[in-house]
Amino acid sequence: MYNGYEEPFATMPNLRTQRLLLRKLTMSDAQDIFTYSSDPEVAKHVLWEAHQNPAESRGYIRYMLRKYRMGEPSSWGIELVDEKRIIGTIGFMWYNAENNSAEVGYSLSRAYWGKGIMTEALSAVVRYGFERLNLNRIEAQHEVDNPASGAVMRKVGMRREGTLRSRLYNKGKFVDVDLYAILRKDRNL
Repeated sequence: MYNGYEEPFATMPNLRTQRLLLRKLTMSDAQDIFTYSSDPEVAKHVLWEAHQNPAESRGYIRYMLRKYRMGEPSSWGIELVDEKRIIGTIGFMWYNAENNSAEVGYSLSRAYWGKGIMTEALSAVVRYGFERLNLNRIEAQHEVDNPASGAVMRKVGMRREGTLRSRLYNKGKFVDVDLYAILRKDRNL
């Protein structure tokens, strides 16, 4: 859905929060990426398989580096500032310039689940989307059997819009997903 005429993602800046630095990935992040993306529980509800070796993690980083160069929607690495290492990713899956809308997706190391880290990261990305990209709508989706992800979305002000039945084919089966969104005007409530 990226039209190539505008490049809002060409200069993805670092985003800082109290505990996190959201930044572009580099090849030196490969071991950190492998550490969490090799966990089958982390990969369970995302559209990629658990990484089997560090080469797969390097391949993912090369893919992101291409997206950065092309100015396409892409992901930041989530760096825990105190530990100086990548513990997840968050970013834009697609962007539609005509409708000023985009979708956000994320993944996080299991060791950091339930600590408010993804809520902190998602809040920063939503703020960036409205303030810097001038988006009107930001949406996200999660498999219905991953309710913790929906809780993160609600905590940043997203509203559940419904269940999309058999929306995705993941890990050998069709899965239902809940769709959430936040509008620019929702932030002023």
